[in-house]
This record gives sequence, structure tokens and C-alpha cells, in this order.
Amino acid sequence: MSDDPTRVREFFGVRAADWDSRFPDDGPAYAAAVSEIGLRPGDAVLDAGCGTGRALPPLRAAVGPTGTVLGADLTPEMLTAAVRAGRGAPEQGAPGAGTLLLADVGRLPVRDGALDAAFGAGLISHLADPVSGLRELARVVRPGGRLALFHPIGRAALAARHGRQITPDDLRAEPRLRPVLAEAGWRLVSYVDEDARYLALAVREG
Repeated sequence: MSDDPTRVREFFGVRAADWDSRFPDDGPAYAAAVSEIGLRPGDAVLDAGCGTGRALPPLRAAVGPTGTVLGADLTPEMLTAAVRAGRGAPEQGAPGAGTLLLADVGRLPVRDGALDAAFGAGLISHLADPVSGLRELARVVRPGGRLALFHPIGRAALAARHGRQITPDDLRAEPRLRPVLAEAGWRLVSYVDEDARYLALAVREG
């Protein structure tokens, strides 16, 4: 279910301080997902809804010192935790980091077509308006650029963790996700939903 920004900020704000310790083994899954985006040295990439910035080190490694890595999140406490973990701006002495932005993914302070790719971990279920949010990501990514929607465990495993079952109206299910992406300017090119990971890759149309 999608959430409004205030609810998202409240939910994650109180969990930010110990977020990484709750999921200490997710690092390799993040790195594996980033490796499938097809980033090249010098590319510019956004981690949309970056949270504590767990994707920032592999993103930085993929684009190298000449690339640009941005992490955007609307929860200040999450960005504070990212800085504390050494994932703040490179000029702060963290070579595996990105520049952090306090921003709503639905209204990004990034110019049109400035990015080569966007990465979103657990993002889509927290967008108040999924089509609008994905369209905003399409705005800031150049035609032919990539979008990766990721979660370190699959839909069924995640639902079981919360004592639920997956339902046909789940936005992350391929039959629902594909037309939503298309409406927002993306073409779904790869979809994996396994217990160990969820990864949907799309290409910016146009």
C-alpha cells in the first residue's frame, strides 16, 4: 500500500537509528542488484529513497571517482544515519559515499535527463502516487537510462515476515507493475521475484 509523505517520514524516522542493525546481512544483495544495472565509470545515478544509504557504496564503486552518486530521502533521521555510517558526501572523506539530498522522490531537485540511472530499494510501495513518482524518476533519467526497483527479499518472503500473504493487487507483481511503469515512461525489461531477492529492471523510453 502506498503512503503519504508524512506517514512515511514518521514510520522511518523512529526506526532510523537502528535500521542497519535490523538488516545486517543485506549488503551483498544490494551489491548484486547494483551490478545488474549496467552502470559505467563516469555515470550519474540516483538512489531514490536511499534511507541509511546502503546502496551508495556499491553505486559509487560502479561509477568510479568520475561518476556522480546522489542519495535522496525525505526522512532527515535516515540521512543522519547515513552520514553516521560514513555514507555522506565524498568530500567528507567517505570514498564509497554519495551526496545526500533531503527531498521527496516525487519532487526531485534534479534537472531533466541529468542521470543515467535510478535505484530504488523498497521504494514503490511507499510512493503516494506510484505513476507520478515513477514519472518523476523518468524525468530526471535520460532516454535509454535504467531504473532498478529492488528489495533484498522477494514478495512472498516479505509478506511472510509480516504475517501476511501476497495478493493479486500487489503493485510489485509483474502484471501490475509493467503497465504502471509504461504509463510513467519506463519499459520493463527484466523481472525477478525469488525468496532471496526482488529486482525489476526498466529502461527509460523516449
